[in-house]
Amino acid sequence: MQRRLLFLLPLLTLALMAGFFAWSLLAGRDPAAIGSVLVGRPAPRLDLPALRAGDPPLTAALLKSGQPVLVNFFASWCAPCLVEHPLFARLAEREGAAIIGIAWKNKRDEAAAWLKRQGDPYKVAGLDLDGKTGLDWGLSGVPETYAIDGQGIVRLHFRGPVSVRDLNERILPFLKEAK
Repeated sequence: MQRRLLFLLPLLTLALMAGFFAWSLLAGRDPAAIGSVLVGRPAPRLDLPALRAGDPPLTAALLKSGQPVLVNFFASWCAPCLVEHPLFARLAEREGAAIIGIAWKNKRDEAAAWLKRQGDPYKVAGLDLDGKTGLDWGLSGVPETYAIDGQGIVRLHFRGPVSVRDLNERILPFLKEAK
């Protein structure tokens, strides 16, 4: 009898876990909709070397310029980053949006080559080689984008690639309102 119970215990545990997983999927819980504790708070410290040679390092002053800014964490090895990249290029070109790019856990030459191939929408770009800045910002992976108002307060957070809908319904209104 004890042998049967020992055999059934892992199966029951697995069934319970599968039930909770199915419930969370069916209940419409989207892990990307978790949000960020940073929204409504001052943006974390920014102190990174520049990605492009000759550019100044990235500092917190970039986030308190009086103008809204988007901070986009990306990587050359990130497929979803490739999907959202044309949206940032159009946003910078058509709307004149100030976008700060941060190459997360990416080698300088690989990130620079990727931007050269895909186009470079970033006003400034930095390099977070060890990922420590990403940790400060609560990054769960790339891509992630933060909308910062002119006083350096995080107003919006996007986990995963920014979509056309995000751009039209949230980012563009934020940029127009924040100016």
